[in-house]
Amino acid sequence: MKNTNLLLGAHLSIAGGFDKAIEKAQETGANCMQIFTKSNRQWKAKNITKEESDLFISKQKNSSVSIVVAHAAYLINLGSKSDETVEKSTISLAQELQRCEQLKIPYLVLHPGTARYEDEERSLQFVAQQIDVAITTSKTHTVILLLETMAGQGKTIGHTFRQLATIIQHAHHKSRIGVCFDTCHAFVAGYDFHTPELYKKMWHEFDTTIGLEKLKAFHINDSKKELGSKVDRHEEIGLGKIPLSAFELILKDLKFKNIPKIIETPEGSNKVEHDKKNLEVLRKLVE
Repeated sequence: MKNTNLLLGAHLSIAGGFDKAIEKAQETGANCMQIFTKSNRQWKAKNITKEESDLFISKQKNSSVSIVVAHAAYLINLGSKSDETVEKSTISLAQELQRCEQLKIPYLVLHPGTARYEDEERSLQFVAQQIDVAITTSKTHTVILLLETMAGQGKTIGHTFRQLATIIQHAHHKSRIGVCFDTCHAFVAGYDFHTPELYKKMWHEFDTTIGLEKLKAFHINDSKKELGSKVDRHEEIGLGKIPLSAFELILKDLKFKNIPKIIETPEGSNKVEHDKKNLEVLRKLVE
């Protein structure tokens, strides 16, 4: 018998309108989803009209989609060495927080950025300061910013639990910051969680370093690259280097029952069918 309580969905396009993403989610049988609230490749964004937000909120309310997560644009880099990029990033992040609040989206996932300084602690503190600026200037009250666990490529930060914990510790708006755990990123960053023993050990480290109460979303992705490779390449579920047992442990963990689990697997020619296939592989693990 299928676990209908499993919060599982995919990242979906808002082409044609925010409400269209809800329709696509229902086509895949999802009960949660992730979207960009604007173009991922541009700083500017067209204002969301009241008609657009009302339609999206209404359509979600009357759908199977219980939770929507938004992902911030990849252009945002709060730790950039360029002052201009940092300023643009902070303004853009504030705007994305406002857009989420307008659409009643509770979570906004953010890549923490790159190391601005040679000193790691100083870089993490700088990112925390920019997060505070963005939250304050956004004048929002409900949206929680989720720092994503990263792969550790190049100068990116956020690939260890300690780094994420340090950013949160330095921020004033601690209650407005959580974490999104990406299975592919964590795996290539060096976290192995495919056996019950390794799984328990990793989450114990997460809990003692960050706190399990900060975990608000999962990105469920397989990896084209090996454990500890620090190379971020997503793969379809079951076709990569992460054993299916690792996904099964997460999906069956009652601690995470109410946490949305979003796939961001490589897209095929038919996005809906592609998502259906990957979601079905995951659903079968909990039958």
